Amino acid sequence: MGFLLRLFSKNGLFVFFIFLQLVSLVLIFSRNSMQQSWLAAQTAAFNSQVSGYIDEGTSYLKLKQINEDLIAQNKFLMEEVYGKDAKKIPQFRRVHDTIGGGQIYTFVDGEIVFNSINRKDNYFTINRGKRDGVMPKMGVMAPSGIAGIVINTTNSYALVQSVLSVNKIRINASLKKSGYFGTLTWNGDNSRIMHLSDIPKYVPLQVGDTVVTDGKSAIFPQGIMVGKVAGYEVDSKSGFWDISVELSEKMGKLNKVYVVKNLKKAEVQQIQDTLQTTIKREND
Repeated sequence: MGFLLRLFSKNGLFVFFIFLQLVSLVLIFSRNSMQQSWLAAQTAAFNSQVSGYIDEGTSYLKLKQINEDLIAQNKFLMEEVYGKDAKKIPQFRRVHDTIGGGQIYTFVDGEIVFNSINRKDNYFTINRGKRDGVMPKMGVMAPSGIAGIVINTTNSYALVQSVLSVNKIRINASLKKSGYFGTLTWNGDNSRIMHLSDIPKYVPLQVGDTVVTDGKSAIFPQGIMVGKVAGYEVDSKSGFWDISVELSEKMGKLNKVYVVKNLKKAEVQQIQDTLQTTIKREND
């Protein structure tokens, strides 16, 4: 208390001056419409700015939920685009469609927990496993393109062979423009470039042509993005094109992925197995 008295005694005139200034400001803004309008405008602007900061903060806190919603939406869209049998119009006769556009593929979303790109044969691990329905020989794709093939699983995790593997990855891919298909491999030189072979040299090519999966396996649906033609030359040994394909997915930045589940894989495998039986019988 004594301190306050000493403070006011030494600075009484200054405190009184501040008091008079406040009184004058109150009188000015309470008795003049122009000043009242200006004060109202400044108050509204301040409130709007504060509300904007609050909205931004609220939106930031909701990012996780928004991201999860987008992942779910992506899964739905991929199943609509890639996951169903295409309805083809018969050219010569009407055929009853017993499949009726039934579901062929579903997708399980996951996240990368380990990844490598600088080895001869590369791998990555995702946080999905047997309890999520993930099994070996299932394809794995990322938002921008193919990523690899599952080779082993535990209850909660899956080990995936990356497309950046010299000896252990062969993927069926095709040129979107012409429809010609070949084999996609990696030679170990550049993590952004794979090579498409077995395309006849009479097939016209252009840098920038789109390369996609061709659907001629039970691993990936048809039409999933692989990349763009970055260059090409005739392989002197085979006489076919050796096409450099720049991957659309940056393998060193993988984060979100989707495991491809082929619901009719067992049926496809069953009919393919009959070929081996037929060949064996013919040889006997």
